[in-house]
Amino acid sequence: MTSLRFDVLGLGNAIVDVLARVEDDFLVKEGLAKGSMALIDEARASELYGKIGQTILISGGSAANTLAGVASLGGKAAFIGKVRNDDLGKSFAHDIRAAGVHFETAAATDGPITASSTILITPDGERTMNTFLGASQHLKPSDVDADLVRSSGTIYLEGYLWDPPEAKEAFRRTSDIAHEAGRLVALTLSDSFCVGRYREEFLDLIRSGKVDLVFANEHEAKALYETADFDSAISALRNDARSAVVTRSEKGGLFVTREETVAVPAQPIDKLVDATGAGDLYAAGVLAGFARGLEAAESLRLGALAAAEVLSHIGARPQVKLANLAAENGFLQPA
Repeated sequence: MTSLRFDVLGLGNAIVDVLARVEDDFLVKEGLAKGSMALIDEARASELYGKIGQTILISGGSAANTLAGVASLGGKAAFIGKVRNDDLGKSFAHDIRAAGVHFETAAATDGPITASSTILITPDGERTMNTFLGASQHLKPSDVDADLVRSSGTIYLEGYLWDPPEAKEAFRRTSDIAHEAGRLVALTLSDSFCVGRYREEFLDLIRSGKVDLVFANEHEAKALYETADFDSAISALRNDARSAVVTRSEKGGLFVTREETVAVPAQPIDKLVDATGAGDLYAAGVLAGFARGLEAAESLRLGALAAAEVLSHIGARPQVKLANLAAENGFLQPA
């Protein structure tokens, strides 16, 4: 077996987030579904940018945020994602490397510009995302470094990237390489609207064994099984998936297998500032915990701790060294 270089390798959209605070009335006026992720074109991205006030630019992308979290927790992380060789692309590459994540995917020299997501944050901390996928949707199977896959303990696939046909093939190829090397493959469902578009395809990935671990929130789990009843969704997921992590915001999270369900409460926070990236960082804590050999309950507690940190400020990446925060809370003492 190829020697292990990285704990987690993520495949996902390479995006620069444009964050702005808005009132709920703004969402209504613009016809936006609160808490959703909508795919938009470059013209709509420019239109929204012209209507919002002060902004904060932060490199993002769901899987990229997760990998930044894994690195902040002291794990060895790598990322595969497509940017254009423009200013935003250079900014993304700089930021993710500065976060301690290995990133060497070749930048595109033509085609769409680097992806961006306009994230509108309402006073209750909820985020509504409007994403122009740009160059990120042109990730191809040839961008997947087979040696990198073989040398990573867990491969983390971002459901948001399931839209483009070539990216689907990249996912399938990555899963096959990983399983041939005896590695674990995880999939995050990303968004209930994303699940609505590709429900049958996601179910096929899960049921066929292409993925070993599913990450979802309560709404995504319900959407996957077209039910309003959470318990029914969990029962169905238990039958289909080898294992799953399901988050329920302030109700905490569940680790679900065919044999058991482990429930872990949420980490208390003083004030919810911005929900952007909470699920991404929860996944980071879980993956980092598993990489360190922690039991499921402890790994989910670490996920809850990482999510709580990102909920306390604007932006989807940690503002403190999560390894220090974890050590202060009894997790992840130096290996």
